[in-house]
Amino acid sequence: MVEPARSRDGGFTGGKKMTSLSNQEHSMEHPPSTEPVSEPPHVTPPKPVKPVDPRVALQAMLDGLGLQTKVEQFTQDGAPLLHIATVEPGRLIGRGGDMLNQLQFLLNRILQRHDPHAPRVIVDCERYRERQRDDLIRKVVQAGEKVRRWGDPVRIGPFNPFERRVIHQRMARESELEVVSEGGESEGMKHMIIRIRETPPSPTPPSSAPGA
Repeated sequence: MVEPARSRDGGFTGGKKMTSLSNQEHSMEHPPSTEPVSEPPHVTPPKPVKPVDPRVALQAMLDGLGLQTKVEQFTQDGAPLLHIATVEPGRLIGRGGDMLNQLQFLLNRILQRHDPHAPRVIVDCERYRERQRDDLIRKVVQAGEKVRRWGDPVRIGPFNPFERRVIHQRMARESELEVVSEGGESEGMKHMIIRIRETPPSPTPPSSAPGA
């Protein structure tokens, strides 16, 4: 029987040789992977959406209808106002302003589709909105007088966003009355309720300490 060789200090050397051989065999059986490391795919950032010019968009809509018009942009109560000058105002305004309201609703839908934060645009034709504004304020004042006299809420409308903005601005001057909007209806139209302003409860005076 052959004994493993001993080192000078009396230890065995065969264990180290066997370990090194087994490591070499393992490395030959399982060579290191040479597959290339895949890089993460390059993601192209989305291009910023160019805002739509309200005046240009409305003019394109009117040109598509075959109407001879000219659109000018102004500002009214902090909101963009597009005024349409035309020789056929009746066709654009419609009965009771229906056609003008639908045109305004469609334009705002297009603008907010490109930019959800785009401000609402008011569309007017031959100063119809201005005349409508005066009539609207007169009706609101009359409804407010009924509420003030009888104390019961009065339901008015429905109104489009432009008309509701006018009503809110007018009712903000009232100290006794307030106006609230009801749930939404078709094409952005909502009813409104004029009622006695709900006053907050008066604060309770602090109680005196015992023996004071």
